[in-house]
Amino acid sequence: MTPALVIAAPSSGSGKTVVATGLMAALRRAGHRVAPFKVGPDYIDPGYHTLAAARPGRNLDPVLVGEFLVGPLFAHGSSGADIAVVEGVMGLFDGKVGTDGFGSTAHVAELLGAPVVLVVDTRGHSSSLAALLHGFRTWRPGVRLAGVILNQVGSDRHEAVLRDACEDVGLAVLGVLRRNAAVDVPSRHLGLVTAAEHGPAAVRAVDAMADLVAGGVDLPAIVHLARSGTGFPPWAPDIEPVPGTPVVAVAGGPAFTFGYAEHTELLRMAGAEVAVVDPLRDTALPPGTAGLVLPGGFPEQYAAELSANTALRAAVAAADLPVHAECAGMLYLTRSLDGHPMCGVLPADAAMTSTLTLGYRDVVAPHDSVLHPAGTRLTGHEFHRTTVTPAHGAEPAWRWRGGTDGFAGPRHHASYVHTHPAASPASVARFVARCATRSSSTANATPSTSHNTA
Repeated sequence: MTPALVIAAPSSGSGKTVVATGLMAALRRAGHRVAPFKVGPDYIDPGYHTLAAARPGRNLDPVLVGEFLVGPLFAHGSSGADIAVVEGVMGLFDGKVGTDGFGSTAHVAELLGAPVVLVVDTRGHSSSLAALLHGFRTWRPGVRLAGVILNQVGSDRHEAVLRDACEDVGLAVLGVLRRNAAVDVPSRHLGLVTAAEHGPAAVRAVDAMADLVAGGVDLPAIVHLARSGTGFPPWAPDIEPVPGTPVVAVAGGPAFTFGYAEHTELLRMAGAEVAVVDPLRDTALPPGTAGLVLPGGFPEQYAAELSANTALRAAVAAADLPVHAECAGMLYLTRSLDGHPMCGVLPADAAMTSTLTLGYRDVVAPHDSVLHPAGTRLTGHEFHRTTVTPAHGAEPAWRWRGGTDGFAGPRHHASYVHTHPAASPASVARFVARCATRSSSTANATPSTSHNTA
């Protein structure tokens, strides 16, 4: 197993992303091949991890994929790397609500057998930091808390007091980071602005994070600390490729950035050729498109621009292709979003609200669809501030204890619920098989001049 360590914190907002991203970039600068990971269903932080490590940022979430897949997905994502950095989620022991920390950073660290480095925002802390560290160190004996990075330190005197507190509980100080506005990244209603949207500024922010960490963290000590846990067999889903290599267009660009690296990998394993289409700028689907994947993202930030691309909206509406859409992708398929015309594939309208809908969902497919056979059970995740009216069609995509969601049929599966494709490879294979049957009917699609094969 690739040596790994986990970057955690007592709570959200402590600086985990800055430290983890900066550490990935600083280690890469030092000549290491770094595998980047994020605990939980986060889509934004892995974008910055990808910039830092020059490898796809990946997620480790036992709630979405099950405990048994965390190790194999880690082995798959860290192949060829000499060190892995895993950024935690929320506070160290915060997991799925109603469980004893299932899906938490601590849970993933235990599954991997990896040591934990705690990032502490030290503003307002003095000698009482020792009590906080003692609690985190002893709360769950199976979690190895191996050191501390002191963040947002105000002065030399402040640092000295904090170091004494760490020494009192026997925890090594692996780094001291002073306050630095250069590493700030803009945020909005669902978190940080994505790396794809932040563009060159994201690269500058990652470089600043690397400078900060390289100047304040003991990188050799970090490398020495990383440990190889139990070896895991690499993730190897049992999928047979379909004949014909159907083209599956996957929406990308700044408006559609919420996806898992394993999704495109599974599409290819199932026999598809994956082509990226940017609904903000491309005016046609890729040549020969036989199916369409519309992942999550921030279409509400780009509603006017998406609507203005009438050529692509018309192409999507007329194509009658197999479509898999999640959250933002579903909004793009509605008649309108905040009054802006969308594709009109779904008989519904979408709008921004002031209410955040957030949480895991244990769902079941009540009907057959292009993606799932009836009765499929998965755990997914919702994360949005929009609403769709009506909330679902005659055949909803999902049913769960709280109701129903989305739209499902022989040609589409659209829902607010994000699922991890590694938890259900057969569903991806089913989708590609349906796309293969459409290849001949899309062979004469109008080509676009600005598509990339992913």
